[in-house]
Amino acid sequence: MTTTAPGRLHPADMARTAGVGLRTRRMRAALSALGISIGVAAMVAVLGLSASSQAGLLAEIDKLGTNLLTVTPGQMLGGGDAKLPQDAPAVIARVGPVETVQSTGKTKANAFRSPYIKSINTNAITVSAASLDLPAAVRTTVARGNYLNAATAEQPVAVLGSAAAKRLGIAKVHPDARIWVGGQWFYIAGVLNSATLAPELDSSVLVGYPAARKYLNFDGHPSMVYVRSDTDQVNEVRDVLAATANPANASEVDVSQPSAALVARAATQSALNGLFLGLGAVALLVGGIGVANTMVISVLERRSEIGLRRALGATKGNIRLQFLSEAVLLAAMGGAVGVALGVVATAFYAQIKGWATVVPPLAWGGGLGAAIAIGAIAGLLPALRAARMQPTEALRTS
Repeated sequence: MTTTAPGRLHPADMARTAGVGLRTRRMRAALSALGISIGVAAMVAVLGLSASSQAGLLAEIDKLGTNLLTVTPGQMLGGGDAKLPQDAPAVIARVGPVETVQSTGKTKANAFRSPYIKSINTNAITVSAASLDLPAAVRTTVARGNYLNAATAEQPVAVLGSAAAKRLGIAKVHPDARIWVGGQWFYIAGVLNSATLAPELDSSVLVGYPAARKYLNFDGHPSMVYVRSDTDQVNEVRDVLAATANPANASEVDVSQPSAALVARAATQSALNGLFLGLGAVALLVGGIGVANTMVISVLERRSEIGLRRALGATKGNIRLQFLSEAVLLAAMGGAVGVALGVVATAFYAQIKGWATVVPPLAWGGGLGAAIAIGAIAGLLPALRAARMQPTEALRTS
């Protein structure tokens, strides 16, 4: 048989005593815990949504492949814009580990819905010549209509990027759909879905290389070359692309890996996330003040209880621990509810976006830990005040 040392309580008895103190003032306790809940929910949701969006983006990158490299012209030593040789795509295709090479070449033409629109209203739409297997290389698909083929690449026919279609007001593709490009009509063959690894295509009007030369005075120099290589030799291919694309002036060629940029972006916390975390911290602080206020009033209202317990043998430590336990329990309840709300919000939004729901341990563990810490700090002063009360004084003033 175990015995309890005089002046000490089992943890279970202390928790039960703290729970009784909160149950007798349910409305006040609930309102005090609300601020804690809001703060923790905001923090958990922000961190959870950030982690879920990163997981979703990384999963999409894995699906699209990390073996896409892009080759673009850089700057000449004199400061002007360099140009890639016209045969750069064909030369790059000879590199052993390279699987496919496609390209686009930016023209000087602009695209408009009709010839009556002012030339200054370009809507940031570019007109580019494009090779015939471009969608497969950048892992996008045709949303409506068809992509260019060997026949339409020779004619005034265009394919629109997803953003370009919206800006031009092209909702459907029909036989008579056309836009004004470079001073003449071009018929619309199709509209592409968004290209995650090649976002520049979303705001582009794409025409065939032969049509660009014939109708738009295109010089034939590619402005962007998309290279798919063997996954295990991406770094090796990247090291030789500049010299392969332009052997005479390799320093005037830029080589990048779009997936690497997206991974870096996914790992970067945005300023908006920081703002919401700050708001969550403010709400948590307000909740802590509410807990402190509740405990101060509780000490004043329960002077007779404090005096009676002291008269029956409770030590200052018992009283101090009782009120501190109530504050911690109140904050922990608010923190638990906040974690649950934050997880539900994260799961709901992630499901809408099609992401995997990810709630990192730092989110729920840190939120609950912060709530308990704030509850302990908020309840410390009222607990010390209750412990300093003398039994006779407490009973006399109750």
